Amino acid sequence: MLALFIVVAIAIIYVIFLTFKILDNSPGNEQTIQLSEIIQKGARSFLIQEYVVFLPVVLSLAFCLFIFLGWVVAFSFLTGALFSTLSGFFGMTIATKTNARTSWAALSGMSRALKIAFSGGAVMGLTVSALGLFGLGFVYELAKDMSVISYYSLGASFVALFARVGGGIYTKAADVGADIVGKTEANLPEDDPRNPAVIADNVGDNVGDVAGMGADLYESYVGSIFSALALGSFLGDRRAIQVVLFVVISGLVSSLFSVIITTLTTQRFKDSATALRFGSILSSSLLLVSTFAYSLFISWLSVFFVVFFGVIVGVFVGLLTELYTSGKRITNLAKTALTGSSNILISGLALGMESTAIVTVLIAVAVLLSYKLLGLFGVALSAVGMLATLGMNLSIDAYGPIADNAGGIAQMAKLEEKARRVTDQLDAVGNTTAAMGKGFAITSAALTSLALFSNYASTTHIGTFDIRQPQLFVGALVGAMLPFLFSALTMKAVGDAADEMVQEIRRQIKEIPGIITGQTQPEYNRCIQIATKGALRRMILPSLLAVIAPVTSYLVLGVAGTAGLLIGSTVCGVMVAVFMANSGGAWDNAKKYIEEGHFGGKGSIAHMAAVVGDTVGDPLKDTAGPSINILIKLMAITSVVIATLMGR
Repeated sequence: MLALFIVVAIAIIYVIFLTFKILDNSPGNEQTIQLSEIIQKGARSFLIQEYVVFLPVVLSLAFCLFIFLGWVVAFSFLTGALFSTLSGFFGMTIATKTNARTSWAALSGMSRALKIAFSGGAVMGLTVSALGLFGLGFVYELAKDMSVISYYSLGASFVALFARVGGGIYTKAADVGADIVGKTEANLPEDDPRNPAVIADNVGDNVGDVAGMGADLYESYVGSIFSALALGSFLGDRRAIQVVLFVVISGLVSSLFSVIITTLTTQRFKDSATALRFGSILSSSLLLVSTFAYSLFISWLSVFFVVFFGVIVGVFVGLLTELYTSGKRITNLAKTALTGSSNILISGLALGMESTAIVTVLIAVAVLLSYKLLGLFGVALSAVGMLATLGMNLSIDAYGPIADNAGGIAQMAKLEEKARRVTDQLDAVGNTTAAMGKGFAITSAALTSLALFSNYASTTHIGTFDIRQPQLFVGALVGAMLPFLFSALTMKAVGDAADEMVQEIRRQIKEIPGIITGQTQPEYNRCIQIATKGALRRMILPSLLAVIAPVTSYLVLGVAGTAGLLIGSTVCGVMVAVFMANSGGAWDNAKKYIEEGHFGGKGSIAHMAAVVGDTVGDPLKDTAGPSINILIKLMAITSVVIATLMGR
C-alpha cells in the first residue's frame, strides 16, 4: 500500500502543477473572460444545487449504516461519496477555466491551444484516478476488511448516478431547446450569441460530459478494483491481491507519464487527433510492458494475458465507435436526409442496432478467455486492465467538452477567423473522443458489472442455478425491463425540460426586440435556471430506481431472483447503451457533415432533417445511454451489499 500512496501523492502534485500552468495562460479579452465566467457560474451553481438535493439522501443512508454496522462502514460510504463528488467538482472547475484560455491560445496556433485543452482534461483524468486509489487504499488501511470497500464503492456509485442523470438531463434540455428554436425556427448558426440557450448549452457540456462522465468512470474504476480484490481474496492466493495493486499502480504511472509526454510534444504532431491517439497508445503500451515483466517475475503469465484482453477490448471498442460514428457510414447516413427526417431516423436507428454485434462478440471473447485462464478473478482483473489507464483515457475524453466550449466562446466573442478555424478542428476531434469515451464507458461498465456479479455469486455461495426456478426467470425478465423504464424516465425528463426551454427561447425572441438583430443581449440566466430546475426536479425518480430495484428483488425473489435481475439488466443494458450512444453519435456527425456544405449545406431540406435526427439522438447518447452504465453497476454493488447485510 505504501507504493500506492506514493504514486497517488506524485499524481496529485503534478495535477496541482498542471493547474497552475493552465491558469498562467491568458483568458483573453473582456468578452472571452465574461463568457467564461458566465459558464463557470452556471456550472458551479448547478452542481451545488445538485449536491443540496442528494446530500440529505447520502447522509441518511450513512446514518443508517452507522446505526446498524458501525462508524467504519458509514465512514467508508461517505468517503466514496465525497471523493466521487470532489473529483467531478475539481475537474469541472478547471475545465470551465480552461475553455477561454483555449480560445485565446487558438490565435497563436493549433499546438498551443491543443496543449491547454488537453491539460485541462488531464486534470480531470488524473484527479479521478488519484482520488479513487487514495480513497480505496485509505479505507482498506483503516478497516483491514475487504467487505468494507464495497460500501466505499456504493457511495461512489450513488453519487455517480445523480451526477450522470442530473447532468445528462441538464445538458440535453439546453441543447435540444437551442436546436429546435435557434437552428430550426430562427435559422441561427451553432453557438450564435443571439440564441438565448447558447450559454446553458455550454454549461451543459461541463456538468454532463465533464462532471457526469468523471463520476461515471470514477465509479467503474473503483468498482472494478473492489471486485478484483474481493475475488482475489476468495482465491486464497496472496499474489492475487498484489497483482491487482500492481496493475492499478502501474496504470496510474503509465497515465501520468503519457500525460506529461503528450503535453510536452503537442507541437510535434500534424494534428490533435494524432497527438491524442499517441498518448492513448503510449499509456496502454507502458501498462502491458510493465505487467508482462511483473507476470514473468512472479511466474504467473496468465496475469499478463488477462490484462491484455481487457486493454485490447477497450481499444477496439473505441475504434469501433469511431467506425460507426465517422467516415463512410456517416456520409451514407447524411445522404438519407435528402429524402426527409423519417429516412435518416430509420437509418440511424439501424446503424446503432448493428453496432452492438461486434462489441458483444469482443466482450464475450474477453470474458471467456479471462475465465478460462483465471476464473472469476480473471474476469475482474480484465476489467481492471481496461480501466487501469483511466487517467489518460479520461484526459482525452474530458478534452472534448473543453474544445467544444472554446469554439463556442470564440464564436460568441467574435474572435478572428483563425481562432475559430483552430477551435473547429479541436472540436471535431473532441466529438470523436467523446463518442469513443462513451463506448469505453459502456464496455467498462459491462465488465465491471460482470465482475461485481461474480462477487455477488461468491458472497451468496451460489455455484449453479436451476433454470426451472421461476424466480430466476422473473428476475431476468424484470432486469431486462429496467434499462427501458430507466431510459423512458430520463428521456421524458429531457423532453419535459426541453419543452420549458423552447417556450422560454420563443418568448425572448418574440418579446425582446433586438435579439435577432444582435442589438440586445438575450437573458441567458433565465435559460440556465430553467435547465437547472428541470434537471434537479426530474433526476430523483430514475436515480432511486437503481437502489430500490435490487433491494426489492432480494426481499421478494431471493438470491436466485436477484441474480436473474443482474443478468437481465446487464445484458440488456449494455446492448441498449451501445445502440443509443452510436445512433446518437451518428446523427450528430451526419448533421455536422451536412453543415460543412454537403447535400445542400445549412438551411437545406437535408439539413433540417439532420437537425431532427440530432435532436432525437441527443438524449439517447448524452442522457439515457450513459446513465444506463451506472444503473447496471449500482444495481450490482447494491446487490453485493444487501447480500452481505443479510448474511448469505
